[in-house]
Amino acid sequence: MSEHDDIEVLLAAVRRREQGAMDELIRSIYPELKRLAHFHVVRERPGHTLNTTAVVHEAYLRLAAGNTRWNDRGHLLRAAGMVMRHLLVDHARQRSSGKRGGGAAPITLVEDAHAADDDSLAVIALDHALKGLAEVDPRLEQITECRHFAGLSIDETAEALGMSVRSVEREWRRAKGYLLQAMHADDG
Repeated sequence: MSEHDDIEVLLAAVRRREQGAMDELIRSIYPELKRLAHFHVVRERPGHTLNTTAVVHEAYLRLAAGNTRWNDRGHLLRAAGMVMRHLLVDHARQRSSGKRGGGAAPITLVEDAHAADDDSLAVIALDHALKGLAEVDPRLEQITECRHFAGLSIDETAEALGMSVRSVEREWRRAKGYLLQAMHADDG
């Protein structure tokens, strides 16, 4: 049985709410979750209080407590990316609650960029822009979550969303343009 088949079997067991299935599923994709969490943590300011393991464990708790009706591995990873996004936004809101309006650092949509000293407000601004993007086109928000928050490649995003690679490339360019414009408007 391949690893892909193992994941499908575990996903079905989780949907049936079999005891221990969720733990086994997370154990089998733990390296991918660590990679995903690391992708998020390295973008945070130095001295950030959430480390990779804390992000994975908190995401696990939220995933286990929420909707467990994932269709496939890609759907699960997309859900994990969304959970990690919300974790970071919640954490950023807590951090910046005492310093509203000050210290905003720009955030970039370049995949390999690292965050500035304190990007709490920028994370919140990105979240706000993503909500606006969802109103314009929910598919663009899904692509952005896959690319920016889940750290998926263009090919992995296409697979996770059931789209062609060319469509994802085209829509990713549209999404980045919209987000940059929306975040620039927030600055002004």
